[in-house]
Amino acid sequence: MHFHASFVLAATGLVAALVSGPAALGRQPNIVFILADDIGQTDLGCYGNTQIATPRFDRMAAEGTRFTQAFCGAPVCAPSRTVLNVGLHSGHAPVRGNRGSVPLAGQHPLPADTVTVAELLKKAGYATGAMGKWGMGMFDTTGSPLKQGYDRFFGYNCQWHAHTYFPDYLYDDDRRMPLAGNEGDGIGKTYAQDLIQKAALDFVRQNSQRPFFLYYAVTLPHGKHEIDDLGAYRDRPWGAQQKAFAAQVSRLDSDVGQLLDLLAELGIDDNTIVFFAGDNGLIPTGEPLRPKAEPQLRGGKGTMYEGGLRQPALVRWPGTVPAGRVSDEPWAFWDFLPTAVELAGATLPAGFETDGLSLVSFLKGGKAPEREFFYWELHVGERRPTPLSAVRFGPWKALRESPAMPLELYNIADDVGETRDLAAAHPDLVAKAEALMKQAHRDDPAWPVRFGKKPAAAAAR
Repeated sequence: MHFHASFVLAATGLVAALVSGPAALGRQPNIVFILADDIGQTDLGCYGNTQIATPRFDRMAAEGTRFTQAFCGAPVCAPSRTVLNVGLHSGHAPVRGNRGSVPLAGQHPLPADTVTVAELLKKAGYATGAMGKWGMGMFDTTGSPLKQGYDRFFGYNCQWHAHTYFPDYLYDDDRRMPLAGNEGDGIGKTYAQDLIQKAALDFVRQNSQRPFFLYYAVTLPHGKHEIDDLGAYRDRPWGAQQKAFAAQVSRLDSDVGQLLDLLAELGIDDNTIVFFAGDNGLIPTGEPLRPKAEPQLRGGKGTMYEGGLRQPALVRWPGTVPAGRVSDEPWAFWDFLPTAVELAGATLPAGFETDGLSLVSFLKGGKAPEREFFYWELHVGERRPTPLSAVRFGPWKALRESPAMPLELYNIADDVGETRDLAAAHPDLVAKAEALMKQAHRDDPAWPVRFGKKPAAAAAR
């Protein structure tokens, strides 16, 4: 295997060559990564939405950096979260699709020898907590969050279970906690996000005197679009799902605001870096919720087009991350692990493999690290042609929606909407893309390549 189960992690918080700022002075920064489920760029005011109120995200963008080309790990849930946690793109990651056993039984688990960002930060002295949705293995498997470096967990383990916001139970660590007044379907008495938000805030309070890493995987605004209060959207001339969706986004906004306010209240605001991003491409809800941005991104969740891969992303760290900056330089989820390790003033273990590059200098106002390419793949089912795959190199992006389909080629710099397939005009670039895809994919018996004649359908939600 490419991971090493045993290693020594050297904490080097005083080495300025690795980290400047608080970590270089012996004060390791707190690290928070807020991951929202199925949110799109145009759901936030700072990206142009005029219908949904997101004042705290807009303020976060003004106080930090907003990215126009931040890319998820995969265009559906489980592999994208895996990529974020393990620092490998989806051609190498141990989870490459939304595969589960049976509903409510959890997803394909992370293998026992996986080394996660939480494990690395824990060895560097961090308290580690995962709140919200896990989806990378139940508690009786090797993929349990409590076996993958997290000291504390609260929320949903199974992503299918997370489709309801009024579940009949949540998990407190690995203990099932019944929720009185909820039947597990439809509107009940206890809104799950209330409890998840409380757990996240409690974790911050309890660990405010030591460095902590909070992976806050919020389920909002994934469907079902359910909420206990429609608020300002109750009387809008919209459909019921649109009202609920808008209320979910505004609730996410206010909960993020509460977290930022708590950091200030505890006096740790200027020593805490907060990342926010969506987990995969949006699911269209139609007007009036999303303005018709020009140029329009093609596709959405479950596809390899930009609408499935490009995410809203904000990073805030007062006094360190430039305020009001907007960057169109690309980065991807597999960059988070090496970034977090450098922020912690630590080093990667000998022999550790990552596809990511540290973004620390970039986040502080420098240029994004140079790299040869970005790569994504997605396995969508045992009987369908799979995987879907895409590669980005310079301004060029090549993709195929099935191993049986021809490669499509787009110049993203000139055609972000992916409307003009230039493959026929550039056979040399098609050949280069094919070579990069072959280089980036590593066979894994758990995720076999399957050929077929029909295009792959959208992956399970």
